[in-house]
Amino acid sequence: MVVIPEGEFLMGSDDGADNERPVHRAWVDRFAIGRYAVTNHLYQFFLDDTSRHAPPGCNDERFKHPGQPVTSVSWFDATAYCAWLSERTGKSYRLPTEAEWERAARGGLEGRRYTWGDEPPQHQLRYSELWRTGPERVGQRPPNGFGLYDISENVHEWCADWYDEHYYRDSSERNPQGAASGMRRSSRGGSWRHQIKITRVAARSSIPPQFQYSDYGFRCAMSL
Repeated sequence: MVVIPEGEFLMGSDDGADNERPVHRAWVDRFAIGRYAVTNHLYQFFLDDTSRHAPPGCNDERFKHPGQPVTSVSWFDATAYCAWLSERTGKSYRLPTEAEWERAARGGLEGRRYTWGDEPPQHQLRYSELWRTGPERVGQRPPNGFGLYDISENVHEWCADWYDEHYYRDSSERNPQGAASGMRRSSRGGSWRHQIKITRVAARSSIPPQFQYSDYGFRCAMSL
């Protein structure tokens, strides 16, 4: 886990999709978030301990390496893992909110499009070599300014929030939690399946919480 300091940041983007507007100031309290997405290796402990069904495709060569992020997990699977880990460790693990995720992904860079700045993703190290048939093993490229790996690439990452495309119009200024209800859960980050593999840090996405897609994973967060 990496500790993200409390602070205010500009959330959203004026040159992105409509659901990223308006750009607004958001305050996030100090919290911790996983340095990496949860891997197959770590998720297997959860499966062994709970007898929960393994994700679809867990025996597929493209997705089963221990060092790859676990994929094809639903939002319910991800929250169940956090609850299990909390019980096992005595600490309160959970999924990050969208605001926490974006704060962490920015790595301290204010108003930039990507984790490293504004340079196009295609200029990034080994961009043309990675993500060809599935997600890469975690930590293959340099971390962002907070020391987080793969946070805008490799797999989409589930967030805690219900998704509302208009939420930013009425978002809380301090520790926004997302909509009170909805049909879809928020997610963030890029995916190995996309034509452009690394997303802008402000880019939002969502799917119904029961869906299990091969480019969806998660990383844990913790209140401090």
